[in-house]
Amino acid sequence: MARIGLLSISDGRDYVQRDVRDHVSRAARELAAMLTDAGHEVITAPEHVESNVLATSQARWLAERHVDVTIFHHSVWTFPHFTMLAAESTPGPILMVANLDPQFPGMVGLLAGAGGLDQIGRVHARAWGDLAEPAVRDRILTHVRAGAAVQRLRGSTFGRIGGRPMGMYTATANTDQWMKVFGVDVEEIDQWEVVRRSENADAARVKNARTWIERHAAGVAYDGDRLTPELLERQIRAYYAMRELIEEWNLDFSGIKGQPELTANFCTMDVAEAFLNDPYDWEGPKATHVTSTEADMDAALTMQVLKLLSGDPVLFADVRHYHTDRQVWDLCNSGQHATWYAARSDDPAENLRHVSFLPEVFYFPAGGASVQHLAAPGSMTFARLTRLRGEYRMHVMRGDLEQYDAETNERMMRASTWEWPHAFARLNATAEEFLTRFGSNHIHAVPGDYVADLRAVCDQLGIAYDGFGDAA
Repeated sequence: MARIGLLSISDGRDYVQRDVRDHVSRAARELAAMLTDAGHEVITAPEHVESNVLATSQARWLAERHVDVTIFHHSVWTFPHFTMLAAESTPGPILMVANLDPQFPGMVGLLAGAGGLDQIGRVHARAWGDLAEPAVRDRILTHVRAGAAVQRLRGSTFGRIGGRPMGMYTATANTDQWMKVFGVDVEEIDQWEVVRRSENADAARVKNARTWIERHAAGVAYDGDRLTPELLERQIRAYYAMRELIEEWNLDFSGIKGQPELTANFCTMDVAEAFLNDPYDWEGPKATHVTSTEADMDAALTMQVLKLLSGDPVLFADVRHYHTDRQVWDLCNSGQHATWYAARSDDPAENLRHVSFLPEVFYFPAGGASVQHLAAPGSMTFARLTRLRGEYRMHVMRGDLEQYDAETNERMMRASTWEWPHAFARLNATAEEFLTRFGSNHIHAVPGDYVADLRAVCDQLGIAYDGFGDAA
């Protein structure tokens, strides 16, 4: 849900007829009702903007309410300098909305005001037409979601637990650039804090978590070596340590390096990462907390954008293999495919019955459980922030997750690392296009179509949108 400020801008001449003012009021109520019906909170400025003084005062009034997006509503001809003055007093994203009515030419006012904003380089979005048309409503709501996501990203804090993993340049970003482009701060925290704080976890809570997993999961394959009840409890303790760090440092999203220090000497972070990204744990429903494995900064940032747009948990994976016979990618990574993706159900038990906790493979000598499942089928939006010559761009594409018969699923999972979580993805882009242009080994996704939203986010952030296939 976004918090929207609604500013009605109108003609500044003192002889404007009452029927014009009535039209402005009625049009504003209709727009507010549409936004409210879509689940957003609307705060309407007390007065219509009919003078330069009101342009500034009413925009400042809305800004003081800390709205996520301010809509400049042009339902009649408007003096362009009102738009310019209001924009000067509006710190966040602006969406300009106009009707297409020859008697009340809001479109003319929108174009005149928007042209002025273009001249001074003030980023804004535009929507126009009859609110009764689904395409018009969709355009408005797309820009509202995008503007709210950008605004909520700014002023947030990313917690990087550990440093660069395994020499991965694509997992490490310039903190100055993050603040300049995205408004995000980075809090550096040593992995020792996870080890040290894990001993603070209450033993009863840890045992309750382990028994809950044992009761609801498809299986917990203790082997007496790489996976024991004690190791699973250590992973749960690491989850509680992360929860403590998140609360203490006011972290909005995070990344955990893991390899090689923790995975060789303590335990893997798979359980912690999976349940941090989940909308629940053994103690009930909770907010998701985006957490990238390998402390991948641009992964976490992409995931946070997708979360802010969709409200759903976000998939993280390696682009592990391409099955040429089916033209399907195996997205597989030890780490945090949230268990929610196993069935995408509101019922944790329904998701967990498709999830197995298996002994970690030889890559991770310290052992622990890998949170294994095959992601449920459905349409998805895939994305990844990468950098080209130091400048950010957003790779975006549509696709579908697929499943097959049990024998085929098993064979395809065993072609790579069977013990890890998998997602079989058919992307709406050719393998040649993907492998020629994609700038990372990690990819991220959420259910649904958010291509237009991501394009709008890129416009708001001033970064390049890079669509693949039918998302170009």
